[in-house]
Amino acid sequence: MDQYAQKLTNYLIDNQLTAVHLPLERSCHSVQEAAEAVQASPEDLVKNICMIDHTDRLIVVIVKGEDRASTTRVAKALDMEKPRLATEEEILERTGYPAGGVPSLGFMATFLVDPRVTEKKYVYTGGGSPNALTKISVEELLQTNKGMVIRVRK
Repeated sequence: MDQYAQKLTNYLIDNQLTAVHLPLERSCHSVQEAAEAVQASPEDLVKNICMIDHTDRLIVVIVKGEDRASTTRVAKALDMEKPRLATEEEILERTGYPAGGVPSLGFMATFLVDPRVTEKKYVYTGGGSPNALTKISVEELLQTNKGMVIRVRK
């Protein structure tokens, strides 16, 4: 297990979460690869889109695997200018995890969760590295990251 996956595992244990960390033998960078790796449907996966606002705040938009995030909807939801996508360097620096492995929790950010995510009981999210996932109940995810449920998909 690499240092990032271990960091997430430690976070789950330290915070007594019931989420399950799943190290995998292959890459799960794309939604399709991730779904195949855990024998789930692509609609059971969520993506974490990292954005930066005009005040340099990190915003993580959580949408279902097949959806796309809307910067316009994010701006409207937070009553601000449209944010920009974070660079890979900014993602690692601010979340502590590499792009492609960012989990939906475990670091400081403003989390926005699209309502379609809440249609599921459990979802698979980033596992800290491109070769890991985390299975977590939507209820626990929202409690842990204090996410605001608001439409942010295109």
